[in-house]
Amino acid sequence: MDRNRQIAAIAESEEERMLLVRVCDKIERAMERETPAATAFLSQREQALVKLLLPDCRFFGGVSTAERKAAYYLPDYLTEEDYFADGPIACLRASFYEANALTHRDVLGALMGTGIRRDAVGDICLRETDCDIFVLSELERYLLDNLTEAGRQHLRLAPIPLSEARKEPQKLKELRVTVSSLRLDGVIAAAFHLSRGAALDAIRAGKAQINSLTCLKPDRAVEVGDELALRGCGKGKILREDGETRKGRIALTVGIYC
Repeated sequence: MDRNRQIAAIAESEEERMLLVRVCDKIERAMERETPAATAFLSQREQALVKLLLPDCRFFGGVSTAERKAAYYLPDYLTEEDYFADGPIACLRASFYEANALTHRDVLGALMGTGIRRDAVGDICLRETDCDIFVLSELERYLLDNLTEAGRQHLRLAPIPLSEARKEPQKLKELRVTVSSLRLDGVIAAAFHLSRGAALDAIRAGKAQINSLTCLKPDRAVEVGDELALRGCGKGKILREDGETRKGRIALTVGIYC
């Protein structure tokens, strides 16, 4: 199957199809020419789709725990450390005075209010009185001049090296469940406290994801390490399999993101 047919088969909208075409064209051109290249920031779903199309493609978002990442290609003569030290991703630290006065939405809204594209912004790592904002390097100077406030807070912006950026790992609440098998519908039902029928309906309605990709197959097998998401219920990860219970059911430890 050629690339365009592959993309058409997995894209859920024309906008998504066009994005995948652009990303693949850019990365494949870089591979052919043996030159470095990076895209704008991609969502976790977009990364998963690109990975299906370009299995050797790599991703980076400024820190290892980033959710939004750019796809990139580097020739053998260039290391990731050298490329990103002064490369396509920059980090701005925005400080404000009143503790816990801003939300993620406040900061993102302020960024969009400057007129930049959503894919120019990576993760926003919010803390009590400051936050680290990952952006495309080409917009660093523009944002330093134009991003002056968010919500009702005045912002003081300064560029920082990526090595100084901070993102706290997302907290997981561990939950021990038992299932009859590792079918998606059974695990979803147990992890999110649903009936098997409700889980089945949600999956068939396209509300369930495995590793950021929508799955419509209730009988799809899941495994340790998979991230599961159910629209309206949350997101979790299968942390480990704990053997069988006395009744022959499979014991699992699932982490639910807080």
